[in-house]
Amino acid sequence: MSDESAKTPVSAEEGAPEAPLAPHGQTAPQTPGQAAPEASAQAAAGAGGAGEPAQEMTLLAHLEELRKRMVRCLIAVGAGFLACYAFAERLLAILLQPLLDVLPPQSKLIATTLPEQFFTVLKMSLVAGVFVASPYIFYQIWKFVAPGLYREERRMVLPVAIASAFFFVGGATFGYFFVFPFGFKFFVEYAGDFVTIMPTISSYFSFATMMLIAFGMVFELPVFLFFLARLGLVTAKSLRKFRRWAILLAFIVGAILTPADPISQCLMAGPMIVLYEIGVVAAAMFGKEKKKPAPAEEPAESAG
Repeated sequence: MSDESAKTPVSAEEGAPEAPLAPHGQTAPQTPGQAAPEASAQAAAGAGGAGEPAQEMTLLAHLEELRKRMVRCLIAVGAGFLACYAFAERLLAILLQPLLDVLPPQSKLIATTLPEQFFTVLKMSLVAGVFVASPYIFYQIWKFVAPGLYREERRMVLPVAIASAFFFVGGATFGYFFVFPFGFKFFVEYAGDFVTIMPTISSYFSFATMMLIAFGMVFELPVFLFFLARLGLVTAKSLRKFRRWAILLAFIVGAILTPADPISQCLMAGPMIVLYEIGVVAAAMFGKEKKKPAPAEEPAESAG
């Protein structure tokens, strides 16, 4: 019997000494072998702290997340569409007012097809619904980007979404009150007395909404620069070096997105330059500073 018991292998768990029993109401002391797994678990949990990004997602998980965010955005736009349809004709009249103020008496807006007015009102409801739902839409966009950010950066999703909606609506408002009057007056005066301007309501609506959305997107420049600075992709110093090219690009974008008159081009390029400077200030205040490499240690002098 003694020989068989000597040949039988003993597992680590069986061979380990049992922990002493603690009195009632007290915690039993842990052996070093028991404390190691708990310490490693706590270290693993702490690894996902503020300095680490979220767990990596697969391609299918990204597509599923994108589908979920898009569905929510469409639902928000649909709710905004239904809410704005009740007074869509009033909104359309407001959109038409900058052109009606500069049209000569013999000119007027026309409709070349029977359902043109009806479909234009529907489009007006849709565009107004997008602007109404823009805070929620931008929030969903930033929530889609959030899994790739660090925890401290994910906390800024809501403020950045609100800022994005503010600049988007602010850009459209700037285009309506400052660019439309000058741009439309330029085109009407350019036609002269030999041409009677009679634009269709659908063509004007398409042109006006394109301009509003273009100005709204251009005014997102400070938010975009702030986001890049938070990721460490750009710095205030690099943005200052790029300033002369930014001014050139501002006038190029203004020439592409606005009518051909120089006034409208300057009215878009000017705010873009100002917004770029705001982005530089935001990058200097909130951007990540690139870590300088540690200086190399001097080799020790050889003895003798």
